[in-house]
Amino acid sequence: MSDDYLSEQRLTGTEREQLEAFLHDNRLEIVGVLHGLTDEQARRRLVPSLTTPLALVKHAIFVEKVWFHVSLAGRSREELGLPEDAHDSFVLTDDDTIASVVQDYRTAWAEADEIAAAYGLDDLAVHNRRGPLTLRWIYVHMVEELARHAGHGDILREQILALDSDFRG
Repeated sequence: MSDDYLSEQRLTGTEREQLEAFLHDNRLEIVGVLHGLTDEQARRRLVPSLTTPLALVKHAIFVEKVWFHVSLAGRSREELGLPEDAHDSFVLTDDDTIASVVQDYRTAWAEADEIAAAYGLDDLAVHNRRGPLTLRWIYVHMVEELARHAGHGDILREQILALDSDFRG
């Protein structure tokens, strides 16, 4: 698993190479939300919801597992220890740290890549509440979902760092 951005290297790649590159880059952006934050800062809530920088990365673990482990590979949420309600995937425990959540996320994405490797873009994920959909759809949805959450996280991170900078003078 590389920490290099790949989309600029895949300008003329196959459709799959390009989709995987954009997904990879957005995964890096999700991890980047926590860059330079302390554990306390990563847990800080600036909005009424449970959305914090650390919770966004924890939610990304949920998303990876729901789309690849459950929808594509057919495992159950219960088997994976995933909540039924996506909102519950933002709940942090006392054991959640930047290090532990990032490690869990990197593990989930590596497993997701391994699962997806066995399928073609037109192969169907049949274990989904929406009904059958293609791996291509999952890739595009994941790019969209992670990009949106990385944007949320960037704003929260910027606000947290600015607030702490203001307090320190």
